[in-house]
Amino acid sequence: MPLNKDLRGAAMSRRSVSSLLLAAAVMASQCAHAAQPPAPPPTAQQAALADLTGYWVAVVAQDWRYRMITPAKGDYRGVPLNAAGRKVADAFDPAPYGGANYQTSAIIDCRAYGAAALLHMPTRLHITWAGPNQLKIESDWGEQTRLVNFMPNKPFADGQLPLLVQAQAAGPDPAPSIQGRSVAFWEQPYRFTASVFDRGPNNRPGGLGAAAAAAQMQGGSLAVVTTALSPGWLRRNGVPYSSQARVVEHFQTFDDPMGAKWFNVAIQVIDPEYLTTPFMVTGDFMKESDGSRWAPHSCKQGGGNQ
Repeated sequence: MPLNKDLRGAAMSRRSVSSLLLAAAVMASQCAHAAQPPAPPPTAQQAALADLTGYWVAVVAQDWRYRMITPAKGDYRGVPLNAAGRKVADAFDPAPYGGANYQTSAIIDCRAYGAAALLHMPTRLHITWAGPNQLKIESDWGEQTRLVNFMPNKPFADGQLPLLVQAQAAGPDPAPSIQGRSVAFWEQPYRFTASVFDRGPNNRPGGLGAAAAAAQMQGGSLAVVTTALSPGWLRRNGVPYSSQARVVEHFQTFDDPMGAKWFNVAIQVIDPEYLTTPFMVTGDFMKESDGSRWAPHSCKQGGGNQ
C-alpha cells in the first residue's frame, strides 16, 4: 500500500508540474503576443479593389452633341435647372470663346473643367498614386489636377455612403476651388450565395436560390464625394452649378471582350441653388499603353458669366 501511495503521489506531482509548465507556456505566449504591436491598417493603395492608374482617353458614346462641341447658347436640355439656373445659363456671352465660331472653338472656360464636369469632358486622364492614401487625377485638356483623399482607417460598406459625407463635413472647411475637396473609399462588390445576399462582411438575409450559390463579383469600385467647390459649369455654354454643389462619383473598371481595359464613372451632381433634382451622367474611359498621345491644352481663366 505505501508503494501505491508513493506512485500515486509521484504521478500527481508529475501532473502538477506538467500543468504548471503548460500554464507558464500559455502565459509566455500571451505575453509575447501582447508585446507585439498591432499591424498597421493597409493603406488605400494596398487595399485597392481596382487599378485606376495609367493613361486613359474618354470615349464619347453618350451626349456627343453636348460634349464634343459647345452647345448653343441657352441649350440646357437634359439639365434640371431651376429658374435661377436658367437665368445664369441664358446670360452666357459667346464673345470670349470664339464669337460667332464659339461652338467649334477650342477656347473653353476653365469652369467647364470643374470637378462636377471634368470627367464628362472629352479629355485624356493620367491617374497616379500621389501618396499611399491619395489618388491624383490629371487631365490634358483643361490641364486640371484633382486630388482624391481616402479616409484613413475607415472601412465603409454598402449603404454607408452618408457616413462618408458626414465624415467629410466634419473635417476642416477648406477654401472653395474649381476641383474642391474629394474624399473616397473602396466599395466591396456584392456577393450572391444560396442563403445570403451581402456586400463585404455585412451579411443580409434573403437568399437568391441554389443557382446563384457560387456567383460572386470580383474586384470592387471607388466612391468619391466632392464638396468645397467654387462655381462652375456643367456644360461649356455656361450651364451653371454653384458653390453649394456636391458631387458623388462611382468608378468601376472592366475589360472588354477584346482585352482592352476600361473604367466607367457614374456622376451625380446635387445643387440646391441651381438644380431641381440631381443631374446624372456617366463617362467611359479606355486605357492607353503610354502617354504618347497626351496633349496638354490650357483653358481660359475667367471671362464669361458667373
